[in-house]
Amino acid sequence: MATQSSERTPAHGRTPVQLLRRAALVVVVAILAVEAWYVAPEVRHYWQATKNVRWLWVGACVLAAAVSMESFSQVQRTLFASAGVRVASWRSAAEIYAANSISCSLPAGQVLATTFAYRQTRRWGATPIIASWQIVMSGLIKGAGLALIGFVGAFLAGVKTTPFSLIFMVGGFLAFLVLAQFIASRPDDINALSSKAVALVNRLRKRPPEEGLARWQQLLGQTQAVRLSRMDGLKAFAWSMTNWTSDIACLAFACYATDAHPSLPGLLTAYWLGKTAAVAVPLLPGGLGVVEVVLVPALTGSGVPSGAAFSAVVIYRLVSFLLVTAIGWVIFFLLFRKSDPIHPKNRDEFDEERFEAQQPPR
Repeated sequence: MATQSSERTPAHGRTPVQLLRRAALVVVVAILAVEAWYVAPEVRHYWQATKNVRWLWVGACVLAAAVSMESFSQVQRTLFASAGVRVASWRSAAEIYAANSISCSLPAGQVLATTFAYRQTRRWGATPIIASWQIVMSGLIKGAGLALIGFVGAFLAGVKTTPFSLIFMVGGFLAFLVLAQFIASRPDDINALSSKAVALVNRLRKRPPEEGLARWQQLLGQTQAVRLSRMDGLKAFAWSMTNWTSDIACLAFACYATDAHPSLPGLLTAYWLGKTAAVAVPLLPGGLGVVEVVLVPALTGSGVPSGAAFSAVVIYRLVSFLLVTAIGWVIFFLLFRKSDPIHPKNRDEFDEERFEAQQPPR
């Protein structure tokens, strides 16, 4: 047994992934330390000159962060409402806060947060297809919004750029929307086409013609429950843009709290670079260290003094990352530590197997 355990883990009980994360963390800390040492004299001079942060603007940061989180929960509620699933506003907001904290705090947090969101939405009565559709649609809408922000920032800054990423994200969102509307509006045609496709696949596999057809029609019926109109799609996209612009406002208010006034193109570009960096380096929780390293020079390049930029980024991250994450964990332990069972009307085969396995023996 001792030999097997020693083969599974290297010396000191640490896996290569853990060692890599520790090494990356050391590098990030070193970069932050060098940056702090470099800007420390200017930061000290800045604090002596201004004496204090403008706390009214810090309060505005907190309000903007709250609006940003509430806006994203409205995206979720709009999508679910189009599929006939009604969710209370407080339930949706609580799930968004908790999932955000899981995503920002834990290793493989994005995967765990997606799983958590899926299970919670199933408990609200969403079918497996509707729950998965909502997660995919939210991601497409959010990605399209971020691409639009980056494009607008580059355009206002006078940078020559190709709108391929914007076209790709918006095109994907529209294609997904049109496909959902097509399936919902032509149930008979889709059923007939799917029956022929299943029969053809079964013939190639040398199986009975109708094998798996009932299950496929069940999934198709769940998809046809979606009634996302153009107005609902625009409403969801508008809420998503409110989510992004509120977070940008949080960064702007953090700058105002330090008496810095970045230009709009510089602010949008810096924000887009920070978010892109956080996505590009998913190993660190919430992009901690990476976002700061990107945001400070980006704001400095837009005309903000380096000391003020450093202080503004600290305020922004304290509010939008640490405070929001802390609130999310409090909500998680208060509301989601013991979750309700999945809605009995919408259990799938996997849920039924788990439900039966959890029953006490008779």
